[in-house]
Amino acid sequence: MGGASASLLHPMDTDSAIPRDRDFGRSQFGCEHYKRRCKIRAPCCNLIFPCRHCHNDAANALPDPKERHDLVRQNVKQVICSVCEAEQEVAQVCSNCGVCMGEYFCNICNFFDDETSKQQFHCDDCGICRVGGRDNFFHCQSCGACYSMGLRDNHSCIENATKNSCPVCYEFLFDSVKAAHVMRCGHTMHMGCFEQMISEQQYRCPICYKSMMDMSSSWQLLDAEVTVTILYTLLNEVKNLPAFSLQIRAKKMPSEYNYEIEILCNDCNKSSKAMFHILGHKCAHCGSYNTRRISAPQDPPPQGETERQVSEPRE
Repeated sequence: MGGASASLLHPMDTDSAIPRDRDFGRSQFGCEHYKRRCKIRAPCCNLIFPCRHCHNDAANALPDPKERHDLVRQNVKQVICSVCEAEQEVAQVCSNCGVCMGEYFCNICNFFDDETSKQQFHCDDCGICRVGGRDNFFHCQSCGACYSMGLRDNHSCIENATKNSCPVCYEFLFDSVKAAHVMRCGHTMHMGCFEQMISEQQYRCPICYKSMMDMSSSWQLLDAEVTVTILYTLLNEVKNLPAFSLQIRAKKMPSEYNYEIEILCNDCNKSSKAMFHILGHKCAHCGSYNTRRISAPQDPPPQGETERQVSEPRE
């Protein structure tokens, strides 16, 4: 695995053991994931990496799938000071030069980070460190994850909701460094993946197919479009119509599609019947167009019979 060494590191020179200021080199060392003044020795492969994410990226890129693995952060026993390169047991302050190896330090996760603006905190229920400030989050015991305070008593609980992979990019959510988003249905995905789906006009949860956001305004637009085609039926036999009726006529549904189908609503999970329409099928219970067909179309009546039924008044 590139960028790692299994050799025991010693101080770089005779000056490395000179006591240094605690804040010496702050935010000047680290990797793309964290700013910190130490590296870790991975006990699983005895190699040195800037952080566990760097290890996991390298270990899971190995050509042999049997050799791929992740680092268990709690198993880290040895760290290497980035200032003096002295290897030692896990601690916040270097035993050789006195530099603080991480302004934020968790002796449970063996986690170091100089960027305290992230407001890191350790959640005992999650068993790992989180970011964003302890006062801004609560741990949902049902979902098994930390959520923002705005979701307290305001989300659908799903057991171990984040102990799954993101349904879009398939990265494990529970300990991901990317921000997560909890949808109305209770399922979770990365915020970036959620925003990408919305930008591509994909509004259904990839797991349960429920609407990921309030779609009422979209349903109203579909109502208006469907109503236009219904108006055609009412005006079809009327002569000398004004010019606007030409637009209505252009939206006519062909007579061969004039049949009823059974649908299942993805939002309320209820079934109902609706007339087939190319734009969508509205749930008779909740008004959602997030529906799917669950029956084959019935054979349409002969065209002449259809036109007769449309033109004749009903009792």
